[in-house]
Amino acid sequence: MRDTTGGAPSAVGQAAVGQTTAGRTTAGQAAAGQAAAAAFTALRDDLVRHALARRPLPALSESPALDRARRLLPHGLRDTVRWAPHLAVCAFAVLVMAAQSWVSPFAGMAAGLLVGIPVVLTLLMPVAAWWLTLLSGLAAAVDLAGFGSLRLSVLFVTGPLVLVVCTLRLRPWAAAWMWLISAVVFVEFGALAGDGLRDSRLAFGVALIVAVLLSGWSRAGARASEQASAAEDERGRRARLEERTTIARELHDVVAHHMSAVAIQAEAAQYRVQDPPPELAETLAAVRGNAVAALAELRRVLGVIRADTPHHGLAGRALPPQPTLSGLGRLIDAVRVSGAPVEKTVTGKVRELAPGVELSAYRIVQEALSNAMRHAPGAEVRVELSYVATGLGVRVVNGSAEQPAGASPGAGHGLLGMRERVAMLEGRLTAQRTAEGGFEVSAFLPDVPPADENGDQDV
Repeated sequence: MRDTTGGAPSAVGQAAVGQTTAGRTTAGQAAAGQAAAAAFTALRDDLVRHALARRPLPALSESPALDRARRLLPHGLRDTVRWAPHLAVCAFAVLVMAAQSWVSPFAGMAAGLLVGIPVVLTLLMPVAAWWLTLLSGLAAAVDLAGFGSLRLSVLFVTGPLVLVVCTLRLRPWAAAWMWLISAVVFVEFGALAGDGLRDSRLAFGVALIVAVLLSGWSRAGARASEQASAAEDERGRRARLEERTTIARELHDVVAHHMSAVAIQAEAAQYRVQDPPPELAETLAAVRGNAVAALAELRRVLGVIRADTPHHGLAGRALPPQPTLSGLGRLIDAVRVSGAPVEKTVTGKVRELAPGVELSAYRIVQEALSNAMRHAPGAEVRVELSYVATGLGVRVVNGSAEQPAGASPGAGHGLLGMRERVAMLEGRLTAQRTAEGGFEVSAFLPDVPPADENGDQDV
């Protein structure tokens, strides 16, 4: 039988497709409207609501070029290099006000303040400075149309300068609108000035090129600074991981020694008692079994750590004996042989400390001596050890360098390694320059078990 309703589904389908297309068009228009409203709101916030917001022009960031410029100046003026843009803007504003006052004492002073204050204000409130510049332009247009006594043609220079600074401090969309509005005002001002129309166009054209170049350079510098900061953070993170790996490898022998002692003592304890009860024998056997299992896990973890380091070929070898404070004299003698005068002082009652404390103290002194030889060659170094009831104080102080130290190879993460070791023992570390121009590293390493969450000490 023939189906006479074959055209109906087609009509319904076309209606559905039309509704879907219309819905998509409406949604697209709504999204575009929302985007336009958001852009208008952001523009209003930048130019009107937050016109008095403080956006101070930052000092120049550290860079090799800045270091070269600093070395060209006398010692007392080297710190002012970072504020060179601020000094240039202030000097220009003073020059403009002085030039205006020279032409006419009273009207010139008023005109100088009218064009000079916005220039200085760009260093702190760029949007407010722009509004003042627009008002100055309107005042100049009125003056040229009626009196012509204020001589505000200098706005052809100061106005674009204010816009250049604003471009560096605001978002691109807001800066573009500022340029458009200013062009209308100042080109009209130039038309009233007659021949100044050509000057206003030229000034705005040059200023726009300068603003675009400076804005691109500033944003490229900001991106490069962010990338350098991220790279430095990544290097620091890797250095911390490497230092923790080194500490774990060094402490393996310390922990393994204790666990081996536990296993041996548990094995021997059952032979020290005649006819030990079965419960005691089982307990001692369990202690020995747990100690042996812990040793096996330690070896397995150490194998993984070594496999993840460039020295993974040592995975099957035993670590060399870890240094203690008893070997500190040999370390200091080796440093003295290299030409560095080192003086060692020990206070308090000398005693054997926990292996982890002695190892960390040795490494801290070793790294501090290495830094002293690297950054202050030939300077006198003092090593002080202070034994107290609760731990050990370590202090290494070097004097100022007798001659400037050259660029030294190395990762430069020695202090980071010290902090990792001290944090592991829940101690304290300070590293700072001394008043005499040297450097001081001071640490306290507690020799007591750390407290648990309930405030009790581990036994």
